[in-house]
Amino acid sequence: MKLGILDNDVLDPAAQPRWGSYGVMCERLMREAGWVGQVQTFKARQGEFPPAGEAFDVVLLTGSRADAFGDEPWVQALREWVRAHLDRGQRMLGVCFGHQLIAHCLGAPVARAPQGWGQGRMVYDWQGPADAVPGGTLALYASHQDQVLALPPGATLLASSSHCPVAAYAVGRQVLCVQPHPEFDAAYSAYLLDKRRTLMGEAVYQERRASLQQGHDGALFGRLMLRFVQQGI
Repeated sequence: MKLGILDNDVLDPAAQPRWGSYGVMCERLMREAGWVGQVQTFKARQGEFPPAGEAFDVVLLTGSRADAFGDEPWVQALREWVRAHLDRGQRMLGVCFGHQLIAHCLGAPVARAPQGWGQGRMVYDWQGPADAVPGGTLALYASHQDQVLALPPGATLLASSSHCPVAAYAVGRQVLCVQPHPEFDAAYSAYLLDKRRTLMGEAVYQERRASLQQGHDGALFGRLMLRFVQQGI
């Protein structure tokens, strides 16, 4: 199998030596889940896309600090690419910004989250097949101020919470998207929290920083992504 990754951001210089990029983190997630095929990464933020005619079993869109509904030229170009390839039947995975941008391209409303920033470890109710998530809940690291406000037409809700009602969704066998970040580790989530400490206030910062010690289900969701590619959810 062949996986294409559209990397939609550049990490802070201080973070690059340890974590590389969102593309690197997403490839690691998929490899650890059991992906054994080829992986090719494209820097979409710099205008790099797969060559015309190159086929991928699935394309994964990473997170980004940008707004999926924004008017930056590279975001507009990415939306155009995604719409065209969805129409051709390309299978896609989306994480955070990727989740939002794919939903936007499918006709769903995406905007600033009315509940404010989602940060740190957050817990979601699993709405999909029971065998996919034993126990019925997922804990994942989040970092987002935008959200998908309603399901795209024809989509199935897979995970939700009071803070993020559309936390994961699927569209048939073609699309699987998730708002939080299964590819994050606790240290990178802590790095992002530290950046926004003043913004969120000390009490909230301390609560969310402490939540990271409870672990997360990123590896489980990575296996769900691989399962989706191989057989569907």
